[in-house]
Amino acid sequence: MKKLIATTAATALLAGAASAEDIKIGVLLGFTGPIESTVAHMAPAAHMAIKEVSDSGKLLGGSTVTGVNGDTTCIDAGAATAAAERLITSDGVKGIVGGDCSGVTGAVLTNVALPNGVVMISPSATSPALSHMNNEDNGLFFRTAPSDARQGVVMTEVLMEQGVKEVAVTYTNNDYGKGLADSFQAAFEAAGGKVTINAAHEDGKADYSAEVGALAAAGGQRLVVAGYVDQGGAGIVRAALDTGAFDTFHFPDGMISDALVANFGSEINGSTGQHPSPSEELANRFKELATAAGADWEPTTPFAPESYDAAALIMLAMQAAGSSDPQVYKEKIMEVANAPGEPIQAGELAKALDILAAGGDIDFVGGTGVELVGPGEAAGNYREVMIEDGKDKTVQYR
Repeated sequence: MKKLIATTAATALLAGAASAEDIKIGVLLGFTGPIESTVAHMAPAAHMAIKEVSDSGKLLGGSTVTGVNGDTTCIDAGAATAAAERLITSDGVKGIVGGDCSGVTGAVLTNVALPNGVVMISPSATSPALSHMNNEDNGLFFRTAPSDARQGVVMTEVLMEQGVKEVAVTYTNNDYGKGLADSFQAAFEAAGGKVTINAAHEDGKADYSAEVGALAAAGGQRLVVAGYVDQGGAGIVRAALDTGAFDTFHFPDGMISDALVANFGSEINGSTGQHPSPSEELANRFKELATAAGADWEPTTPFAPESYDAAALIMLAMQAAGSSDPQVYKEKIMEVANAPGEPIQAGELAKALDILAAGGDIDFVGGTGVELVGPGEAAGNYREVMIEDGKDKTVQYR
């Protein structure tokens, strides 16, 4: 009997070894373009999850996992789709962390991921329009960031509690900016606030004095800048400060990064903002994990933990399905993300892989307290910030 057991175990071990793969996962983010300072922290977070799983040797019979980068540029749909096509056809990725900005994410989903049947989990595309695309995505698209329909409500709460009831709004002229500006205006006006002007701006301009002149003429207690910190949003802020049109601002997620305070420091003291973020407890845990792993990037940057979680969900779903085939493991993403099951924190991916291999259930908490709702997107928690002494300080988590 012992000999039979040993033979059976050896056969199983050999079968596991034979089934091992070199799995590749695409990390499709804006390494160049208007959010590159944010992506500089997002991409390492995704690779941290990939390395954690690969080093464990526990995925699908000892498979290794490699992350392959692709550049969306954030704003060039053609470049983003070309990068995605290379990831799928040349590199053979089995899933994609990304895209990042909403417009390019929609383009990649429609033109590349859907035709090729590849799963995408975006850590930062927040346009409400993407929620509707889930009805036609064949179960391939998810996001660990919440919709801007939720952010518009949170922005309203922050400003109203500050006693700000009249604002001017400028937004970057794309799906992200327009969707957020419209969501915010609807929520703000429903709460009794007044939007004096809701005007688009184009990225890449050298001079924003005309746009700021129109915003100043409309007036408001604060200027809401729904733009990009490495692009037109920063240009708007600089022009507003230089002309004295506004001295305090409200910054949504696309504006909040190390670059914001590095560029403007105490000039924007008294300004407010918010971005998707885990609770303080989860944020501290993720920072400790990244620091222990030797991170030379700031783990609390917006969308860094969301990037870790997006990569982790792809690999955990593979283990739950027993397959790296996106058409198979896509059915397990909601299952591993949500209760019931053993709660799995960031840094516990090896534990999760063991539980799933044994046929158990997990509830992936990850870096952000993942909970996927409705069409496969995060329910949404936010960190409220205030610029004080030239630094962005946490006010509270919502």
